[in-house]
Amino acid sequence: MSVSPLAGRIRFVLVEPAHPGNIGATARAMKTMGLRDLRVVKPWVKDYRDDPEAIAFATSSVDVLRASRTHDSLMQALEGVKFAWAMTGYDREFGAPIEPVRQVALKARDYLKQEAGDLAFVFGCERTGLSNEDLERCQGCAAIPADPDCTSLNLSQSAQVMAYELHMALKDHKGLYDWQQRFNGEPLAGPVAVQGFLDHFEEAMIACGILDPEEPKLFMHRLHRLFSRTQLTQPEVDLLRGVCSQLIRPKKDRAGTKCR
Repeated sequence: MSVSPLAGRIRFVLVEPAHPGNIGATARAMKTMGLRDLRVVKPWVKDYRDDPEAIAFATSSVDVLRASRTHDSLMQALEGVKFAWAMTGYDREFGAPIEPVRQVALKARDYLKQEAGDLAFVFGCERTGLSNEDLERCQGCAAIPADPDCTSLNLSQSAQVMAYELHMALKDHKGLYDWQQRFNGEPLAGPVAVQGFLDHFEEAMIACGILDPEEPKLFMHRLHRLFSRTQLTQPEVDLLRGVCSQLIRPKKDRAGTKCR
């Protein structure tokens, strides 16, 4: 699974961040979700790109940190943007109505597919958030649904949640990464192979004394039901039958014979 090319039209804007570590952590949050365009407006630490804490928090995303662009105002950072969402955790008298981030991510995906231009997500200072003036410069407001008793998230944590929602919305399909599907190529075991395993398993359970053939009760019926909920592959059946063979007759006793 590759990152959607639409992700290249999304920028994250940090307004007056106080801690360089949060800038570095935001760079990491973005890169892990396929985003690269980081803008920083009037950072408290001017040389944040070389700050040890920022570099440490960015880890493998130092390239995004180094490539980040600084601006003297939010309007400069929004140049070329067609739609901007302000990230805010509470309702205010000013600004657009607040929408949950998942809904916003889907809207962003549809916009990128239908319209030209970039999108921006604007995050405020750690201590005070976005000013009302900056909030009004954004056409939308996005919030992360949180426990009403504790609604405040760290700046980089908020960036991670928003980046994740965007990543999920932009994915070409909802499956896993290629390396997470490494067993998908194995052939499924057919009904004959599965039944053969279950017969073998029954024999093994009798051999080790777990199943009484005179009073089987519902033992094998439950096993049938259990494995009917799975999709055993042929290698898995072969593995399980090897276990059954060992239970019935240990390998050292089977040496030189052809019995299963």
